[in-house]
Amino acid sequence: MKPKTSRTRRAARTLSHLEPASKGRSARMVDVSRKPVSARSAIARAELVFPPGVLARVLAAQGPKGPVEEVARAAGLLAAKRTGELIPMCHPLGLEHVAIEFARAGPDRLELTCRAACRGRTGVEMEAMLGAALAALTVYDMSKGLDHGIRIEALELLEKRGGRSGTWKSKGGRA
Repeated sequence: MKPKTSRTRRAARTLSHLEPASKGRSARMVDVSRKPVSARSAIARAELVFPPGVLARVLAAQGPKGPVEEVARAAGLLAAKRTGELIPMCHPLGLEHVAIEFARAGPDRLELTCRAACRGRTGVEMEAMLGAALAALTVYDMSKGLDHGIRIEALELLEKRGGRSGTWKSKGGRA
């Protein structure tokens, strides 16, 4: 008999937020009460693409609504903290750290990274993802007066650490 590979283990997984077919497949919040508390962290990113010349104006604080980075950072922090209220099956977490960083990824590209961490019974992937997403949407909102052609092209998890499954990193390796 062949040993199970990670691919066959992945194929055997089920969606944890659905009751089994025998119970009607209704959505449910996963019971994490028996899981041990451990250090959890996640990194997610969002990437925005700007029409030529617009990003330079945004980064020089020449947008119509003020200091884009600081407002977007605050929005991302607030979003991460409220994930349990906004995504129905997410557990509310006591985040211990959230950071939003901005990096120019090219002449017309801006990468936003959200790092989230806590000690808890469930991971912080959704907190990092929501923080990156709302920060990106806020950049769009604050910059759209310069050009509506700004695009949010990527939202992805780069890395998660902790819990039973340990560390996972995106194949892109940007984390």
